[in-house]
Amino acid sequence: MSQTDTHRAIDTVWRSESARLIAGLTRMLRDVGLAEELAQDALVTALEQWPRSGVPENPGAWLMTTAKHRAIDRLRRSKLLERKHAQLVHELEHEQEHAHAAAEAALDDPFGDDLLRLIFVACHPLLSMEARVALTLRLLGGLSTEEIARAFLIPEPTIAQRIVRAKRSLAKAEVAYEVPRGDELHERLSAVLGVIYLIFNEGYSATTGDDWMRPALCDDALRLGRVLTGLMPREAEVHGLLALMEIQASRSAARVDAQGEPILLLEQDRNLWDHLRIRRGLAALEQAGRLGGAEGPYALQAAIAACHARASTSEQTDWNGIAGLYATLAEVAPSPIVELNRAVAVGMAAGAAAGLALADGLVDEPSLQKYHLLQAVRGDLLERLGRRGEAREAFEQAAALTMNRRERELMLGRARLCAGDPPPA
Repeated sequence: MSQTDTHRAIDTVWRSESARLIAGLTRMLRDVGLAEELAQDALVTALEQWPRSGVPENPGAWLMTTAKHRAIDRLRRSKLLERKHAQLVHELEHEQEHAHAAAEAALDDPFGDDLLRLIFVACHPLLSMEARVALTLRLLGGLSTEEIARAFLIPEPTIAQRIVRAKRSLAKAEVAYEVPRGDELHERLSAVLGVIYLIFNEGYSATTGDDWMRPALCDDALRLGRVLTGLMPREAEVHGLLALMEIQASRSAARVDAQGEPILLLEQDRNLWDHLRIRRGLAALEQAGRLGGAEGPYALQAAIAACHARASTSEQTDWNGIAGLYATLAEVAPSPIVELNRAVAVGMAAGAAAGLALADGLVDEPSLQKYHLLQAVRGDLLERLGRRGEAREAFEQAAALTMNRRERELMLGRARLCAGDPPPA
């Protein structure tokens, strides 16, 4: 394996293992900031050693073992080695010596999931809602500050400051590493749901890099969503979120071709959709309705996804129904992105001109100035209206704004078609 291949493998491992690594270290060290620092140290060690020795058979376990050794060394060297630090050293050494017993003890945990526990810690009420979501995406999603900033449509320095301040606040308050109970649990639920869905979205449509999707992030979000439904079975929006993710994830195999190139929704082979996931999603949506949450934000989005899932062909899609659901969603959870999605639905239900009028009304919206999908939607609607020159410009703007290589190539390809240029050989 070449050094480049090894570095790519390390990046892949980090994407899939960093959240579990940080969560496990936080459980042991009771310090989110220190856990992330030690995880990063382990990654640096991997970057130094794996190009020479090769990627280990179980890279996640290798990173955890390395991080634990670093934790023990760090605590022993510290001039501030107090009794609690000495106790941590003892616990770390004991856990390494009795790994099997520690695993069995974990089975007795009523929640049994370090990742979920860490989400609730990161969503502590002493933090602002924005800080909770940003910190959790950083710690559990393995996302960079740049990727988080794009998810929020706000400047990167703002996200970086939020994360640093959030970790300092948690350390200063000595927040317990546990899942809250009672009323406090429900107070944090909204932020937790938002975090899980943003993690899923980053996996479903990667903001940066060479891949259209990051399936590991989708899998993590789905797993957390399923755990959460077990933890809070009477919360309608928990089921609504799970329904939304299951139905969206059902399309994964049809969203890329053999070369990893994107395939847009209306062009997908619906025979490749995962009907087991669709059934799971529809069942979760029904449960949300039974619990009185049919018009919750996630349940409404799941209902929109269900309209696509129930259509055996793109031509059979109930676009009027989808446009109506987006109108309701705009009342329940108004946002520029909801309005943009409504423009797409209206464009399909009432014609491209009607959709373009809505999309053009968002052009001056500050939060969408660097949002590539606004221009992508405009390009699609303009192309359908035969305004190919304007469509080409919109697709080129979308290509310039996206940081995902696959998406950039898709937008540039559509721009070339609008200009009448043949596709590259």
